Amino acid sequence: MSSRKFAVIGHPIGHTMSPFIHKRLFELAGTEGEYTVIDVAPEELPVKIKELNSLVGYNITIPNKQNIIPFLDKLDKKAELYGSVNTVKNGEVREGFTTDPDGFLKALKVGGIDLSGNVIVIGCGGVARTFVYEAALANCRITIAVRPDDVPVQQALVKDLTEKIPTAQVKTCLISEITGYYDLLINATPIGMYPNIHSMVVDKNVVSKCENVFDAIYNPLETMLMQCAKANGSKAVGGMSMLVWQAVVAHEIWDGSVYDSGDINMLVEESSIELKNTF
Repeated sequence: MSSRKFAVIGHPIGHTMSPFIHKRLFELAGTEGEYTVIDVAPEELPVKIKELNSLVGYNITIPNKQNIIPFLDKLDKKAELYGSVNTVKNGEVREGFTTDPDGFLKALKVGGIDLSGNVIVIGCGGVARTFVYEAALANCRITIAVRPDDVPVQQALVKDLTEKIPTAQVKTCLISEITGYYDLLINATPIGMYPNIHSMVVDKNVVSKCENVFDAIYNPLETMLMQCAKANGSKAVGGMSMLVWQAVVAHEIWDGSVYDSGDINMLVEESSIELKNTF
């Protein structure tokens, strides 16, 4: 058993792909690490922090991504910008990071997609924030499209974005009002996720006017939206790639590990099979 201990914390946390993915990443890097799951409700953080500080590092999922911040000594720039932490490295300084943005960017890069030009993000929840902020930092022209019920959340996201990134070029619309051509369409909704695999967040006409597609869904590995995009000759990347790459970034932070893109692409497929077999 390794003396180097890592974990993922959250609540509830019965179903998570993290142990499988991180175990394989330790193996691929040739580094030692024991990775476990720790259920930590927000009110338990003060009494659990000593145990967490004894780890080499750990990941954080809902609902503790903001709650962990007061217990850390330092945040990196992205974690400060997002006000959210999903990875901690312990040492003389306990530092918090958010690896979702870099996981997203690496998934796009490996998929041959540039984050540039006109970008439309469908949805306005937590994961949409990552896509919108990164698109703004890349000087993209952003459209955020939502259902009528989500307009207040959409407007709040725009307000937060423009306050933190004043140069952001952003406009809004309803999903039913989408027009024009886009360099990248991003689905940040659960529409198309298992078991509703025959659903798409937009119709085929919208997809046909998009050069590239990123779907945050990772079950199934290839959604109907992605299949539609590829049928049109567009590039399409799915959420499992982002999930694995954000874990890769955590290992880069913890150990400076370096990975081959081909090995990570294989791990994306392995993770999809594990997801089907386990959950």
